[in-house]
Amino acid sequence: MSTFLFDQTIFGPVVSRRLGISLGINLLPNDSKLCSFDCIYCECGWNPAKGSVKVKFPKQAEVKSLLRAKLIEMVCEHKAPDVITFAGNGEPTMHPDFAAIIDDTLALRNELCPAARIAVLSNSTMLHKAKVVEALKKVDDNILKLDSGIAQTIRILDQPVGRFNLENCVANLKQFEGQQIIQTMFLRGLFKGVEIDNTTDIEVAAWIALLKEIRPKSVMIYTLDRDTPASELQKVSLDDLNKIALKVRNSTGLEVQVSG
Repeated sequence: MSTFLFDQTIFGPVVSRRLGISLGINLLPNDSKLCSFDCIYCECGWNPAKGSVKVKFPKQAEVKSLLRAKLIEMVCEHKAPDVITFAGNGEPTMHPDFAAIIDDTLALRNELCPAARIAVLSNSTMLHKAKVVEALKKVDDNILKLDSGIAQTIRILDQPVGRFNLENCVANLKQFEGQQIIQTMFLRGLFKGVEIDNTTDIEVAAWIALLKEIRPKSVMIYTLDRDTPASELQKVSLDDLNKIALKVRNSTGLEVQVSG
């Protein structure tokens, strides 16, 4: 199925299902995906073959300049964003100057649109880096992926590049002491002939057990909304998502946001 890449460093604003009017920041290359996961549902498609693309990150000064110009334009038009969101063509925390860019963005937000929130959508794989953790602690919406409580399911859904250890991931998520939002994609279908479904009772129970351990500020659950690189995946109904959300609320007391 067709997928797409963000071809600009600053993109949007777009209407986000979860965040409102969102101005996006893509810290990855504008012509290719770069990620420590290769999720079977990623709207940006598959990672390019190793060594096939020369990685070129936007420079810190360029990001700051482009963001300042766009925020000034939006404020002058009385269309300030609800949120400034780090997303784009892969994993934003892989940028070597991620922490410094977060500081720049906080300063620009405070100067030009102080009511806007700053959000980062991350797959949680760079949380072993102290600078990344400290930067994420500064943002308003620190949104971190956890697609299952079962390691093998994560390996199928998220296709980690290199080693992945679920216990280490959970330990890293706990560093934020409730100053994080856990985001989970629910889907069903087939991938390379293997059935995948992280909505089963066993799957949901294992995932909720980790939520109890991590104790996030809240949880975001969602399902497919755009084309996916794997062609045999199925959207989960809003009714099923709401049933999962109710289990979370009843078991943990956590706030859950559902996007169908």
